Amino acid sequence: MKKQIDTRSDTVTQPPLEMRQTMVTAALGDDGYRDDPTVLQLESMAAEICGKEAGLFVASGVMGNQLALFTHCNHGDEVILAENCHIVDHELGASAVISGVQLRTLPAPDGMMSPDAIKAAIRHCLLPKTKLICLENAHSLGIVHPLEYMAAVRKIADENGIAIHLDGARLFNAALYLGVEPKVLASYADSVMFCLSKGLCAPVGSVLVGTREFIAKATPRRKIMGGEMRQAGVLAAPGIYALQHMRARLQTDHDNAQLLAQLLAQQPALTVSPEKVHINMVYFGEAVAGSFAKIEQAFMQAGILFNPAEHGVMRLATHYGMEESDVRFVVQTIAAALA
Repeated sequence: MKKQIDTRSDTVTQPPLEMRQTMVTAALGDDGYRDDPTVLQLESMAAEICGKEAGLFVASGVMGNQLALFTHCNHGDEVILAENCHIVDHELGASAVISGVQLRTLPAPDGMMSPDAIKAAIRHCLLPKTKLICLENAHSLGIVHPLEYMAAVRKIADENGIAIHLDGARLFNAALYLGVEPKVLASYADSVMFCLSKGLCAPVGSVLVGTREFIAKATPRRKIMGGEMRQAGVLAAPGIYALQHMRARLQTDHDNAQLLAQLLAQQPALTVSPEKVHINMVYFGEAVAGSFAKIEQAFMQAGILFNPAEHGVMRLATHYGMEESDVRFVVQTIAAALA
């Protein structure tokens, strides 16, 4: 059977056999009563890795982000965040439905808001109260923000008594790119969400970490959101395996993405900036009109799964299960389509 190449996202990763086997042997309890030992182990491990006091297992990254907003904020509070971040673009307006907060979106080239713009946007008396700043690192544009930027925003937040939530869906990719431990990145935020089900290959789940007080407050709110589970250890066990065994292999995804970017840069009909490929995602535009249509048609004929171009940009993701030979086949397919 011919292997199918899937460039859509790192969410398509398939868990390795050893990871699947942990689901069968996991010790179980009832996480509604907070006595599932495997869930508790995952939460403790996640908190330790991020340098936080406690963690909470949730079903998805969206749930983790929205639970953070729901816990940090009251109805009518304002949240400052980048206009192109995941919470704004890809979470279906959940912040209005669940938390009743107002989003103050700021321009963000490469996903980074200007610290001066953040400072100017903060509001206090007789105005919607700024309660939270949300950052995303690595950003879903594939960009990793430097520690200096994180520190600058942290300083502003501290000066104004505002909390920071970090959407760290790809926290481990960002830490790898920066050459630091995840806890270094996490130290600039009061709460952090990271995904287990992207590059780490677990089939389900994310973890929200923060202080014990924050997680104690978030736990009943998770139930309100329908996120309380029972014998959830069967889902948490792959997460433990992911943290223990799958983090080290993320460099392969980064290397494959850089190779992909370098090869695509050789195509005159496309525009790509390899220096902006920090993790496992490659964004590119078309220098010649109609190039995307040719690529998409060629991908369909070759059986390559892809997301169509959006707003003049196309994205290809590398991940577990995609090898260097697959990257070269993708580029060969593109080159033939554009020839």
